[in-house]
Amino acid sequence: MTKIKAVVFDMDGVLIEAKDWHYEALNRALNLLGYNISRYDHLVTFDGLPTRKKLEMLTREHGLPVSLHGFLNELKQIYTTEIVHTKCKPIFQHEYALSHLRAAGYRLAVASNSIRPSVELMMQKSNLRAYLDVLVSNQDVKVGKPDPEIYHKAMALLGVGPAETLVVEDNEHGIAAARAAGAHLMIVAGTTDVTLDNIREHIRRAEEHHA
Repeated sequence: MTKIKAVVFDMDGVLIEAKDWHYEALNRALNLLGYNISRYDHLVTFDGLPTRKKLEMLTREHGLPVSLHGFLNELKQIYTTEIVHTKCKPIFQHEYALSHLRAAGYRLAVASNSIRPSVELMMQKSNLRAYLDVLVSNQDVKVGKPDPEIYHKAMALLGVGPAETLVVEDNEHGIAAARAAGAHLMIVAGTTDVTLDNIREHIRRAEEHHA
């Protein structure tokens, strides 16, 4: 029987209710230049992609000048940081889940399409950093999700194989990345689904599947 040894979490929409924060911050930056991402496009197309990818898509589809990407990216990160400092707070059920998993001997990681400063800041503000062995951001890989590289990297750093890993994801880009990496998958609708009982149940199912 293959035992699950590690749990790797996506961040936005899984451990942090940050999807709207990224949407607000990017639109605030874009609005200064007369551009906008509609709520529909955000939900259907852009959710879970790195900012640089979103800007490339806006250039392709709406003629956003490439020369503005750097400026918009920096401005978006400034706005995101402001929002995180205001809104990012510990969630008891997440602290409870990660502390118990760690105490039970599981290796824990976050693998996020956000940039490293955002990942570090959100994990500190949510009181989760102390429980995590590894943080992987989109700056630590050549290609972000839906490419599996970010999960391959997290597993390599944790010293585990795909059959020993449970990935917790919420959006299609991350789900595709986890599947392509060969890991077991727990799909959640949002942060409230991330409970210790739910994770334990998925670990049990994954282990039975390989029994």
